[in-house]
Amino acid sequence: MLTPEVPMSHSVAGEPPSAGRRAAPLTTAVYSAAEWDLLTSLPGRVVVAATAPGPGRPARGVAEGLAGLEAMAAGRSFDSDLVRAVVSAIYARHDNQPLPTGPSDDLVDLLAACRAVVRVLDRRADPADSAAYRQWVQSVAARVCRAAPPGRPPLAGEAPADRRFLDRLGDALGLR
Repeated sequence: MLTPEVPMSHSVAGEPPSAGRRAAPLTTAVYSAAEWDLLTSLPGRVVVAATAPGPGRPARGVAEGLAGLEAMAAGRSFDSDLVRAVVSAIYARHDNQPLPTGPSDDLVDLLAACRAVVRVLDRRADPADSAAYRQWVQSVAARVCRAAPPGRPPLAGEAPADRRFLDRLGDALGLR
């Protein structure tokens, strides 16, 4: 089965897009719809996983989740067309779909999704954009792990269980 490609920002002949039709950024043109969905859903899945309790990791609350969302939004100022396009796509969604949760977002599935993203980036992305995207996703998780709820001072560093989580995430993202 053929996967539809994300529309390009210009026609094949090079004319501008039709009036009234919003074109996707040129950066997205090289990704299939499934690949683009993977790239745009991974940061949210990382926030969900980083806020979830795990062995030696307490459940996080609203403050930590908001820290993750702020880290996602910080991608708007990255010097990477890919990261900025992903952030724009995340915040432009109007489907009101909740972030994926449950068994499909356990750590094993999340790490598998990270490895799948790395394969997509290796095939399709500029090396600098690939590195920026992977570092940005890691920074989203780190921001959640370092966040503190109101009334508690910020952590000086991650707890050992958080460090293990971040290390595993970094490995799956090809950052180590």
